[in-house]
Amino acid sequence: MHDTDLPSPAPILQLVMAFYGSQALIAAVELDVFSQLSGEPVDVTEAQQRIGLHPRGAKDFLDALVALGLLDRTAAGYRTSRSADTYLDRTKPTYVGGYAMMAKHYLMPVWRNLGTALRTGEPQVPTEGGFFDGYQDMDAARTFFSAMDAVNGKVGADLTDAVDWANYGSFVDVGGARGNLAAMLTDRHPKLTATVFDMPHLRPFFDEHMAALGTADQIEFRDGDFFADPLPTADVHILGHVLHYFDDEQRRRVLEAVYAAVNPGGGVAVYDRMIDEERRNRALSLLGSLNMLLTSPGGREYTPSECHTWLKEVGFEVRETRPIGGTDVLVFATKP
Repeated sequence: MHDTDLPSPAPILQLVMAFYGSQALIAAVELDVFSQLSGEPVDVTEAQQRIGLHPRGAKDFLDALVALGLLDRTAAGYRTSRSADTYLDRTKPTYVGGYAMMAKHYLMPVWRNLGTALRTGEPQVPTEGGFFDGYQDMDAARTFFSAMDAVNGKVGADLTDAVDWANYGSFVDVGGARGNLAAMLTDRHPKLTATVFDMPHLRPFFDEHMAALGTADQIEFRDGDFFADPLPTADVHILGHVLHYFDDEQRRRVLEAVYAAVNPGGGVAVYDRMIDEERRNRALSLLGSLNMLLTSPGGREYTPSECHTWLKEVGFEVRETRPIGGTDVLVFATKP
């Protein structure tokens, strides 16, 4: 094969260096670039002063953010792009910068051990406290939940329309954390009776968030362990980003508990970052499955057809499968 026939190494090198972009984004979040440059464009000197940048790297840093689609640059100067203004301006309720900080402090160190996890099959999460050990740092956990609520905001908005809620009177968000999804659903469908079921140590976050939203008297929090305690009964149970954390036997136990708690004629809404059936197109879902390897005892992402099988095995009838929220897939099934 002649040298001219060789494929370009560029795609491989770009993948190897993909962390350059994520680190630039994380640094920009730490420096509050997107809040500082929201509004009218400013020249490089003003941007540098607002953000507190040293002159040596300032222009390259700002232009790198332009190339990444996070800043816009015109003759008048730099300003935050529309998407970054929506999701990375920390003054806005849609802010997801907390997720970037969680990635820096918790996920990136764990991902360094991917090779070990692949050889041993063991999670690589430290056991000395942190997000994965009960949200012991209240401030960090609060930032994380805020980011998760923003990341899942599109899911919540889509879910208000994806299910025909006029047919149901109540729902339980299983693993619903501080209740943001439940609040979105009850805001859109006020007749629904809502319950969040999650671990006891999440109750303070729930109480705080419901008070802030003014929904403290509309949504109930029930604490428990769905492997040990019966779930609250309701017409619909929601399992969002729950099943991917568990192994196959545990998933079956969760679904059996849900089936027992769903009223006859009710249903279950399962959504996760599901893998495409051919297992070749949804790279983020496949990489997300490796994240479950690193951060959970037995979890993984799965395909819609696998989800269908699990639901049918416990007695549900699958009614609909559809994309939701941009990166997730929703499966809705009913109980006869």
